[in-house]
Amino acid sequence: MGKGGKGEAAPAVVAGEGENMAAWLVAKDTLKIMPFKLPPLGPYDVRVRMKAVGICGSDVHYLKEMRIAHFVVKEPMVIGHECAGIIEEVGGGVKHLAVGDRVALEPGISCWRCRHCKGGRYNLCDDMKFFATPPYHGSLADQIVHPGDLCFKLPDNVSLEEGAMCEPLSVGVHACRRADVGAEKNVLIMGAGPIGLVTMLSARAFGAPRIVIADVDEHRLSVAKSLGADAAVKVSTSTEDLAGEIELIQAAMGGDIDVSLDCAGFSKTMSTALEATRPGGRVCLVGMGHNEMTVPLTSAAIREVDVVGIFRYKDTWPLCLDFLRSGKIDVKPLITHRFGFSQAEVEEAFEVSARGRDAIKVMFNL
Repeated sequence: MGKGGKGEAAPAVVAGEGENMAAWLVAKDTLKIMPFKLPPLGPYDVRVRMKAVGICGSDVHYLKEMRIAHFVVKEPMVIGHECAGIIEEVGGGVKHLAVGDRVALEPGISCWRCRHCKGGRYNLCDDMKFFATPPYHGSLADQIVHPGDLCFKLPDNVSLEEGAMCEPLSVGVHACRRADVGAEKNVLIMGAGPIGLVTMLSARAFGAPRIVIADVDEHRLSVAKSLGADAAVKVSTSTEDLAGEIELIQAAMGGDIDVSLDCAGFSKTMSTALEATRPGGRVCLVGMGHNEMTVPLTSAAIREVDVVGIFRYKDTWPLCLDFLRSGKIDVKPLITHRFGFSQAEVEEAFEVSARGRDAIKVMFNL
């Protein structure tokens, strides 16, 4: 990709090796492995050989719909953004990395000039160049070029797969920061999908003493329990069940719900979070299931329930890597399926991820 590059599908010969190949989204439900020409290496860039790339729900959504909200795939695009690899070349200005270093990559390149960037909230940059967000290419490729400042060296006891998991884990870490999760905050998590699970793991690492998780799927709830949830509550998709489910959730907590994190983002899940949270508590909207919602906002307002949202993350990779290094968070059980990097395997991996069922995180080993 290289600095958010919009490279074309063309032969690329790097350092005497063969063509650099990548997985291109070329049409709805169509991925093809084709050559990917890398941009020139800038003085502060590094060239990274990808070794582990995970499939995110957004990757699947682009494959199925060719768009997410106002981000529309108008021409072929390299997919993928959860990644880690090994440094193969460094620019002359890069001093903190060397050839052979194993690194996790933060996928968003902000402008560092706008008000948001200067204020430290670079995730809100209007000129963000983010892996596999059109028109910018992603990282499911043999090699990519990326700014060295966005490549984080892995501790010796952290694998490349775990490094790739820093991207989804960053969402959970950023959500917990925004929601002010801590040692005196009981936490409710709505949704036990991949993001709900990493948010649950993050909440525990932030010190939450009790965590209740709710979902419509029994298997996901069983996974959540195995990963450390104190209680799991099965809910329905019907709003008619809302009042009774809130009572079940509050009973499962056995005390006040101080913070709720909605990792699904539907009208019902957000309504549950708003109504279940104690007066003076906080609700953080993480998931984006619905663009528009009908929720009991007035009821939340008169109880002074604060509502915050998140968009991606900022300054999370060092903390994620420390959580992984120290063992405070173990993401390895989330990686349920592994595939190589061939045309057939890329197609099968995306089918597995799209089906869901027992798949949590599908990972490519390149």
